[in-house]
Amino acid sequence: MSDPNTTLKGNRQSSFQSDSVFLDYIQKAHINYLWKGAEPISGMAPERIHLDGVYPLNDQNVVTTGGSGFGIAGLLVGIDRGFIPRHAGVLHLTKIVDFLAKADRFHGMWPHWIYGNTGKVKPFGQKDDGGDLVESSFLMEGLLCVRQYFRNGNTEEKQLAEKIDVIWRQMEYNWYLHDQNVLYWHWSPNYGWEMNFPLQGYNECLIAYILGASSPTYPIPASAYHEGWARNGGIVSNAAPYGIPLEVKHNGAEQYGGPLFWAHYSYIGLNPKGLKDQYTDYWNVTRNHALTNYMYCVANPKSFKGYSDSCWGLTASYSVTGYEAHMPMNNDKGVITPTAALSSFPYTPEESMRALKYFYFQLGDKLWGQYGFFDAFSIGENWYPKRYLAIDQCTIAPMIENYRSGLLWKLFMSCPEVQDGLKKLGFNY
Repeated sequence: MSDPNTTLKGNRQSSFQSDSVFLDYIQKAHINYLWKGAEPISGMAPERIHLDGVYPLNDQNVVTTGGSGFGIAGLLVGIDRGFIPRHAGVLHLTKIVDFLAKADRFHGMWPHWIYGNTGKVKPFGQKDDGGDLVESSFLMEGLLCVRQYFRNGNTEEKQLAEKIDVIWRQMEYNWYLHDQNVLYWHWSPNYGWEMNFPLQGYNECLIAYILGASSPTYPIPASAYHEGWARNGGIVSNAAPYGIPLEVKHNGAEQYGGPLFWAHYSYIGLNPKGLKDQYTDYWNVTRNHALTNYMYCVANPKSFKGYSDSCWGLTASYSVTGYEAHMPMNNDKGVITPTAALSSFPYTPEESMRALKYFYFQLGDKLWGQYGFFDAFSIGENWYPKRYLAIDQCTIAPMIENYRSGLLWKLFMSCPEVQDGLKKLGFNY
């Protein structure tokens, strides 16, 4: 196996005195997606930023709910590390929260996409024109970290924390049970429950159950977690690719595990370290998921050009053929997505650092722009689009920070409601 440190090219090598300085630089760049690249009216994260200037029709004002939640967590990282002036950061976060308080909501949940200039829903699909429980949970995960960070601050900061508390208490988690013992992803004022997507494990949706159980105003019962998410124990798996136990059944990807964002989105704030229930140990779930993805790319059973111990990571992203949920074996298109390895830093620090140095020092300007690494690439297809997606871009800085300091994990897990919700569901943590 090659060590990328021995083959660095150009002037990039001399720019960083240490890995810590390097990680500062990487975090700053990715935080800029929501700091310098924010939609100007809402302050929210644009669904996509294309440096090639080519956008889908009428898409440039569209902001994303979940991606903004990840970006909000990144802004906190920037503030805490001194990359962003504290007062300026509070003003930006307050703009976002004020926008969200007035934007379209459906039983307290925001839609997946919102027009940043108006606050009105932009349908994600014909029948997906209402509340999106999962994306709203990703958003609130980041906002609760902000609440905890500023709750004992100055007057302006306390007001921000109080505003977040108001919109948190308006989220009607129990409505999304649809009078059953499982949460449903979508509700539409025009199509009702026709999307019909129950949240059953395992995928990226654990945070919806944690916040639902934690809600101080519209809680869900513990039975919804056990019967819905855990499938009355059916979530447990014996699969062990490369000798690495997955522990839970990955929906539609039981043999090798699903796309790696499943190990990131719910864990921006929710700390999987020591998080155990009667079914599994979520640290094993997340860490082994990342290790399996890494081992698959090293083994490279489909012989794609470029895959190696330094170039790995399969997750949902842009692809040569459009947008794909890349994953081992089931949907491997020869496309590497940097966020897969980089947002896995807490789980695979050595493997992720090796990938980071390869992406930055070896692929260089093919892969790097003003908001950090571009979304995805294929060495075999010589495909390096200069495009970003918020949901990929905005998890990188927060998850690197959870590796470095655990900041966001500490903040989210300090929420008294979350502590009560976890106990209610039978977790040890």
